[in-house]
Amino acid sequence: MSTKSLIFGDKVLLVIILLLSLFSFFPVFSSSSYLSYVVDGSSPIYYLVKHLIVLLFGIILMLSVKLVPFKLFKGMSIILLPIGLALLAYTLSQGTMIGGSAASRWIDIPLIGIGFQTSSFAAIIIITYTARYLSKVKLSETKFSQTLLPLWLPIFAYIFLILPANFSSAFLIFSALFVVLIISGFPLRHLFKMFLILTFLLIIFFLTAKAFPEKLPNRIDTWISRVENFGSNKNSDASYQIERAKIAINNGGLIGIGAGKSIMKNHLPQSNSDFIFAIIVEEYGIIGGSLIIVLYILMFFRILVITHRTDDRFGKILVSGLGIFIIMQAFTNISVATQIIPVTGQNLPLISSGGSSAWMTCISLGMILSVSSSIKNMNSEKE
Repeated sequence: MSTKSLIFGDKVLLVIILLLSLFSFFPVFSSSSYLSYVVDGSSPIYYLVKHLIVLLFGIILMLSVKLVPFKLFKGMSIILLPIGLALLAYTLSQGTMIGGSAASRWIDIPLIGIGFQTSSFAAIIIITYTARYLSKVKLSETKFSQTLLPLWLPIFAYIFLILPANFSSAFLIFSALFVVLIISGFPLRHLFKMFLILTFLLIIFFLTAKAFPEKLPNRIDTWISRVENFGSNKNSDASYQIERAKIAINNGGLIGIGAGKSIMKNHLPQSNSDFIFAIIVEEYGIIGGSLIIVLYILMFFRILVITHRTDDRFGKILVSGLGIFIIMQAFTNISVATQIIPVTGQNLPLISSGGSSAWMTCISLGMILSVSSSIKNMNSEKE
């Protein structure tokens, strides 16, 4: 086992991560002017330093997690499963008000004053737990009834605790798990049965939430309005942001208007997070936006390479699940900014300004790097 392999893991993936992280400072610094001069009157330097601290701590987390032998994540998922459930339940009941809306997505971390989005942490736990389960059973010989308690009960518990306040995250987590189940060889007839059960439960949830809005954190009206306003000219917050994102992209043209020269950053409330891709295209043009997309595509293909090269079934499923979730987040953010899908509130991984969500992305990448480094170590031992 070489020291070089132990530290770096998969070099290509690490380079992609560092390129995205380093580039993020330019649009974050530029787009923070809205928060600085319109919202709280602070200096853009404050947000730049904050972003630097968040990313540095994230990189430290990533490299620290990378040093953990990935097979230990199996046992850790069992230990963390009830902790994640407790955090989600607490967040749902005590979540922090963000921007005046009862989003119930965050809880405050004492002393450091940073909000913690528990759904991001929960995504890592449930994906790792699912990978553990799928790696230890013979799926072709497993009966549907045998999967209900050990597999579907935890998945549904997590999804339905996230769903009331954060539909997009619940959808992305379930979608990533669904893809992982398919590529892992989970019987399609079982998946069809669970799809019917999930549809039934969703109908019950929607009807209950509409009937008793005071008992449940009701975001259903917000979801419906976002879908109804999608592509329309109705005067709403979501339409306002989408229209200005489209103007920003149109301003950018092919090569952009120049770094830090965005006009629409002062008119987009979420220009440093949810709509940062629009600011990137405005300042760096279609060429700059395309290069970001290419980097995410390269990250996806590198994750596929790691999945293909590892002989460990748990490692394959773990890398697939975490990788798919990160890539889904990225293209969901890009799709919102380009009005392909309605507004969701998903950040652009490694680029958007953030705290806990950025750290969870780094932890996920650290777990992927841990699997990749074990492949290199095994190769070096064979050589």
